[in-house]
Amino acid sequence: MSVLLIAGSPSERSRTAALLRAVGERLSLRGAQVSELRVRDLSPQALLLADFSHPSVLQATAQVAAADVLVVATPVYKAAYSGVLKVFLDVLPQDALKGKTVLPLATGGSPHHMLALDYALRPVLQSLGAKSILPGIYATDAQVVLNPEEGYTIAPDISARLDEAVNSLVDDKLWRTFSNAGRFSPVPFSQVRCSV
Repeated sequence: MSVLLIAGSPSERSRTAALLRAVGERLSLRGAQVSELRVRDLSPQALLLADFSHPSVLQATAQVAAADVLVVATPVYKAAYSGVLKVFLDVLPQDALKGKTVLPLATGGSPHHMLALDYALRPVLQSLGAKSILPGIYATDAQVVLNPEEGYTIAPDISARLDEAVNSLVDDKLWRTFSNAGRFSPVPFSQVRCSV
């Protein structure tokens, strides 16, 4: 299973990045091939001018296309996901997430903005064709604490939800692999025979 972690924070070091890293570490331990895309590293001019042919946009689009699973993380500003993430999602092809499973993550200063995942981000992910969008995980500043030495501490309740989400991602991928393994060939309805 290939997983792309999409960091939608404009900051280099953030609670959003810490939450995303925690998911990536858990997925790596479960055998997933994990890579990361930091939207802040893409050409700002290309994103703002919707330059679909810019090399950084083409490379990012290719990373999205190659992944089975996307984990999209964003800080919440003014009850919505980040503008950095918005301009990136705007340059993706309309069917960029077709057939993909997505886990949305968000961080914010208080619990008052947790619905931004469901009312702002989820509709955009659906419009891009995501096959399955897992329940989002929202963490407040108090639940993801950045330590001075580049580390972070995640509250036990958020950690448990991350474990549950990773289990869902891995189980979904295993089920799809098993169901596509071809144990039985499809039978057209016209060939179905019934005997009593």
